Amino acid sequence: MSEEEDSLKKIEYYLEIGAIKFAGYDEYGEVLFEINEEVTKDLAPELWYAHEEYVEDGLLDLLESNLMSVDYNENLEATMIFTEEGYDAAKRMGIIPLEDL
Repeated sequence: MSEEEDSLKKIEYYLEIGAIKFAGYDEYGEVLFEINEEVTKDLAPELWYAHEEYVEDGLLDLLESNLMSVDYNENLEATMIFTEEGYDAAKRMGIIPLEDL
């Protein structure tokens, strides 16, 4: 089985069990999926942890590149503040939840 076929099988499986869901199309016509945050951790922990790692690495890259900053309130709750370029990069990387776009 080729890598592409393997990826398609995984996508089909994750859709079937409800770990991901169809989210639409990007400006180039590519299919977009999103993690079903309510159930993915339990249904497909390997996908959940890979997703978490990808998001964390992406955010750290943006922070180290000065494309975002983090402010904390008195309860130490973080707020991420993106530059315009940082927001565009985070959007392209898929690390901003689709409902926030």
